[in-house]
Amino acid sequence: MVARYGLPVPFEPAAFPLQDHLGMVVVSTERGLGTAALEVTPALHNPNGVVHGAVLFAMVDTAMGAATMSSLDPGLACASIEVHLRFLRPATAGRLSAETNVVKGGRRVVQLEGRVRDESGELVAIASGSFAVIPAVD
Repeated sequence: MVARYGLPVPFEPAAFPLQDHLGMVVVSTERGLGTAALEVTPALHNPNGVVHGAVLFAMVDTAMGAATMSSLDPGLACASIEVHLRFLRPATAGRLSAETNVVKGGRRVVQLEGRVRDESGELVAIASGSFAVIPAVD
């Protein structure tokens, strides 16, 4: 187990270009949990001046992937099957955090849920999803 930000991390998510583009930090501090966070910038707004829904979706999908990966045995990986996101309130500025957890881990499919909150703790969106368990690619 490695340490990140002074916390034990069971799984160290690999960085990828979209994560860098969005300025997203991804961490899994406990088996079956995943978090993705970012600071809202005007570049993440839609034409109406609020965070684009695709940004929130990317956060949830990424956090769910981290939560799933943290619960799998070595040699396994995951892929999104479906993610459902329900938007509850707009976000315009500050820090957003998507916290996700494994609800049920199966041999072939993992079920998850998640919540996106703004920096004041207000609920911005809720999510559910399922991820396929697949062999890891070397």
